[in-house]
Amino acid sequence: MKLGLYIHIPFCRQKCLYCDFPSYDNLTHLYQDYIDALCREIAEQKSRFSGWVVDTVYIGGGTPTVLPGELLGRLFASLTATFSLEPAVEITVEANPGTVNLPLLKALRSWGVNRLSFGVQTFVPRLLPLLGRVHTAEQGIEAVELARAAGFDNINLDLMYGLPEQRQADVADSLSRATELGVPHLSVYGLKVEDGTPFAVSHAAGKLALPDETEEEAMYDFAAAFLRQAGYCRYEVSNYCLPGYECRHNLKYWHYQPFLGLGAAAYSFVDGVRWANTPHVTEYIQAQRKGALAIQEREVLDRQTQIAEFIFLALRTAAGLDSGIFQERFGISFWDAYRATIDTLAQRGLVERCGNRLRLTDLGMKFGNIVFSSFLPDKA
Repeated sequence: MKLGLYIHIPFCRQKCLYCDFPSYDNLTHLYQDYIDALCREIAEQKSRFSGWVVDTVYIGGGTPTVLPGELLGRLFASLTATFSLEPAVEITVEANPGTVNLPLLKALRSWGVNRLSFGVQTFVPRLLPLLGRVHTAEQGIEAVELARAAGFDNINLDLMYGLPEQRQADVADSLSRATELGVPHLSVYGLKVEDGTPFAVSHAAGKLALPDETEEEAMYDFAAAFLRQAGYCRYEVSNYCLPGYECRHNLKYWHYQPFLGLGAAAYSFVDGVRWANTPHVTEYIQAQRKGALAIQEREVLDRQTQIAEFIFLALRTAAGLDSGIFQERFGISFWDAYRATIDTLAQRGLVERCGNRLRLTDLGMKFGNIVFSSFLPDKA
């Protein structure tokens, strides 16, 4: 059986003003203890997953590359000693510009990393400080150049639109720079002001100069059209790539396949059960020292929940939902079970049937949440 691994490194140099992820700055004194704990958790999984083959690994955060090279090296040694890795395994590491150098990138390559994801967000210098980013636009370009010099060709850049004081011309500038760099994968996300962030406080006080809804929609439309023209395939709502450069690990999530999460705040999904480790770093470290589970929540998903999640995750992809796989997995006809919902969405121009698949239209991609919510158990 195939398994994806997600490993969470909850540290960053400085927390961004919009970020609500479980990541923390000013915890350098815990780096060593955290990797010790993570290696213990990895070792504990050996017996349970001995018959599984790992075909994707994703190390995210936070910013994994704030860790010293020797600690990252220990992590990779623990992974390879514990899990059976497929020869063509995809191994991704997230990084922020300004936290990488050529020796570190070469070391990552030597440890088997073959994909990098840089959190650039924008190439417009005046916008970066407004986000609380600590890198410069020049460092974003330099990060890609260093990665190439270290032997990486599979590189993703995260970009954002709908930012404070951002204009459509700024979106165009960032997309132009990204495509000129020739990176084969781009993730393009709209800003969401999340509760508990500094942005939420500023927004509530009327101090966050965000584009209005019409402006943000225009940015979305521009990005989709620009990248299509540049030769990038949109294979998921927010993800674009040159042919053959889809992120295999993220496809696991959208295809509702099993993955194991390791580290503080990491989620797992195996055999219809979802569980999550505590997001608190010291609590996670202490649990591992005691040989105890760091699991904070565990949920056995009922059949209807699994069906709904399978549907809306599959529909996020350009390939859409394969009704044959659906019937094989759940033993019912997708078309019969959801005929009324499908007809209503099709009449609104949000979905289309293509052979045995249901896919979002371009309009459906834009208003995906309307489609996804239609398949929730109390709606379908």
